[in-house]
Amino acid sequence: MVEGILFIVSAPSGAGKTSLVKALLERDAELSLSVSCTTRPVRPGERDGVHYHFLVQDQFRAELAEGAFLEHAEVFGNYYGTREADVRHCIASGRDLMLEIDWQGARQVRERFPAAVGVFVLPPSVQVLEQRLRGRGTDSDDVIARRMTQAHDEMRHYDEYDYLVVNDRFETALDALAAIVSAERQRLAHQRPRLASLLGQIASE
Repeated sequence: MVEGILFIVSAPSGAGKTSLVKALLERDAELSLSVSCTTRPVRPGERDGVHYHFLVQDQFRAELAEGAFLEHAEVFGNYYGTREADVRHCIASGRDLMLEIDWQGARQVRERFPAAVGVFVLPPSVQVLEQRLRGRGTDSDDVIARRMTQAHDEMRHYDEYDYLVVNDRFETALDALAAIVSAERQRLAHQRPRLASLLGQIASE
């Protein structure tokens, strides 16, 4: 069985990462999205096992103590994490998997999966990012200021990734993200086991 490729996609809030990943998954049937665990309350329309694995804090802490999580973080009093067993099972089955996590989680993942492919999504400018956050109409000025401070900190880690995608025009950014996935699938390391029969014929002639 040929192992799948693990992709990590990160971005500051407002850069459009979630929308890009969702659109790519709809376009690419060979790509799966990792479902994270969280202790935050279920929001309207969300389903356990689809959007998140919803856990109570005691259960999350118990699994954390057992070393079950590949990466984890605490955000505003709620825990988030990715089970390592879920990731390894998907990769071992030959499916390509995408993790949608922040730069801190990405660091933790690369410690155990050094071959993971990292993609960082950037806004076209800091000003556009702030406009997008304000355009949501859901946050106060104080919250937006805090999000912008956090975004600046996150974007400083862009050089820890293999690829940068600027989300100025959505379709262009989506095409770029799809091209990265396609290019990684054509690498010799991934193609050699898939094309073993053909390459064997070539070598024998």
